[in-house]
Amino acid sequence: MTSTSQPAPPTESGQTAPLGRVVFIAAAAAMGGFLFGYDSSVINGAVEAVRGRFDAGSAMLAQVIAAALIGSAIGAALAGRIADRIGRIRVMQIAAVIFTVSAIGSALPFALWDLALWRVLGGVAIGMASVIGPAYIAEVSPPEYRGRLASFQQAAIVTGIAVSQLVNFGILTIADGDQRGNLAGLEAWQWMLGIMVIPSVAYFLLSFVIPESPRFLISVGRQAKAREVLGSVEGEHDRLDERLAEIEHGMRTEHKSTFKDLLGGRFGFLPIVWVGIGLSVFQQLVGINVVFYYSSTLWQSVGINPESSFLYSFTTSIVNIIGTVIAMALVDKIGRKPLGLIGSIGMTVSLASVAWAFSAVRGSGENVSLPDLQGAVALVGAHTFTLFFALSWGVVVWVLLGEIFPNKLRAAGLGVAAAAQRIANWVITASFPSLSEWNLSATYVIYTGFALLSIPFLLKWVPEPKGKALEEMG
Repeated sequence: MTSTSQPAPPTESGQTAPLGRVVFIAAAAAMGGFLFGYDSSVINGAVEAVRGRFDAGSAMLAQVIAAALIGSAIGAALAGRIADRIGRIRVMQIAAVIFTVSAIGSALPFALWDLALWRVLGGVAIGMASVIGPAYIAEVSPPEYRGRLASFQQAAIVTGIAVSQLVNFGILTIADGDQRGNLAGLEAWQWMLGIMVIPSVAYFLLSFVIPESPRFLISVGRQAKAREVLGSVEGEHDRLDERLAEIEHGMRTEHKSTFKDLLGGRFGFLPIVWVGIGLSVFQQLVGINVVFYYSSTLWQSVGINPESSFLYSFTTSIVNIIGTVIAMALVDKIGRKPLGLIGSIGMTVSLASVAWAFSAVRGSGENVSLPDLQGAVALVGAHTFTLFFALSWGVVVWVLLGEIFPNKLRAAGLGVAAAAQRIANWVITASFPSLSEWNLSATYVIYTGFALLSIPFLLKWVPEPKGKALEEMG
């Protein structure tokens, strides 16, 4: 199917890149991102059912939901080293197998701790996929298309989130709105978690029809195969041997950044490292993952019925996709900081409106409700918050983290920033159930405060890399 694709226009080096094949390869690799998004969000539909099935308190339930983040940190830490030893494709295949096993185990748990272990295992696959997908796409993409193809990973993540919400809604509809309704011998929530087997197997099979990274092939002495792969993604041209030599030279001379390189600033880390950590932390502390992990539970907690709560979760995911597309279109045109500031202002207003709406919650237990006006404001505010996040911090942070560090610090700086992001993600995910039981409106006031603080942080400390070469940064 890819052999008949229309070729792209000739590039400045004279080659004609077979764009159809390159797009297929990038899309196949981005299936890891789809699974990342799907696994991160699918638990949203099972929270209340798991609570009822295992009689779990809010604090314990939060730990089970957040358990995937522990595995994610492990998978992310291991993926790069494993990929350098056995190849990028093998790591994709390992991640696909782990995803599959985790989906089956999560669908058939016999205890809460058992479900937590399967969540950790799924997290390992998430961590591996989140590292290997973007790295592989960057290594196989022709330079002139690298930016656009790299965006496939983020697009796949938000698509995975939306599809998981749609699947959850469909299963709940079949189960007559009962998350614990019986469907073919299993409860509805078990099907929600188990269906991830399907995209996991698809990811595994697709990994057999895409080529290994030329960079890895060169590292293990397979120059002829590397040349063949380069020709298949860039088109046959008279500079292939020169391109191979450039890659090989770059691999020999590149600086392997270490943790020690990041130290030396007034407060331990260099100032630019603190900027990277700040970007990662603010991205999470505005509470975006509450939308993806808990939105169904959130809407049910203010009196909305389960089917409607699942529908609102799905529409929020569609808004997330729209916002991501907007960000991809604007980030190179108006710059990273302006887009981030637009998002911060929009998130602050949206979160404040949600906090105000939830202050009017009436009743308790199963008899809780919101007045019509506040209910409408809460729904609109949740959707606009997601939109402003997706068109700004959802994409801008990862773009900035790839640009703000000097070349010699980039790999290590990204590693520390990613670790900070996962820690902040865990804090929000693990704390929300208890905080919402304490005071839902106050919880959103806290998220509003972080969105507001992100404005002076952007203005004072974050550089604008738009239009600058990477060598100019730092």
